[in-house]
Amino acid sequence: RHPLATFFHLFFRVSAIITYLLCDWFSNSFVACFVTILLLLSFDFWSVKNVTGRLLVGLRWWNQIDEDGKSHWVFEAKRVPTIAASTEAEARIFWLGLIICPVIWTVFLFSTLFSLKLKWLALVIAGISLQTANLYGYIHCKLGRQKSTSRVTS
Repeated sequence: RHPLATFFHLFFRVSAIITYLLCDWFSNSFVACFVTILLLLSFDFWSVKNVTGRLLVGLRWWNQIDEDGKSHWVFEAKRVPTIAASTEAEARIFWLGLIICPVIWTVFLFSTLFSLKLKWLALVIAGISLQTANLYGYIHCKLGRQKSTSRVTS
C-alpha cells in the first residue's frame, strides 16, 4: 500500500483546481496566482509521471530524443500484476484522478472563453496540456500492457 503516493497524486491536482477557483477571492495579484497554480500543475505533472504511476499502477512513460533529433515516446509496464504492489482502490483513485482533472480543466477553458477572462487562458491551456500528456502516456502504457508488449522496469 502507498498512502503517501495516493495522497500526493490527488493533492497537487486538487490544490491547483481549488487555487484556480478561489485565487481571485484571496489575492488581487494575477501574477502570484498564475505562478502558484503553474507550480502546482508542474509538481503534479512530475509526481504523477515519475512517482505515483509507478507505485500505484506499475506504469511509467517518458520521451527521449535520439541522435537524429527525433522524439520517441517510451511506454513501460511491469510484467507482474500490479495488484500485489498496490490495492485496487489505489489504482481506481489513480485512474479517476488522471481522467477527471483534464475534464475539469477543459470546463475551465470554456468558462474562461465565455466569461472573456482571456488572461487566464494561457494557464488553463497549460493545465490541460500537462494533465492530458500524463493521461496520454498512461493510457498507452496500459494498452501496451494489455497487448503484452510491455517491458520489465529496471
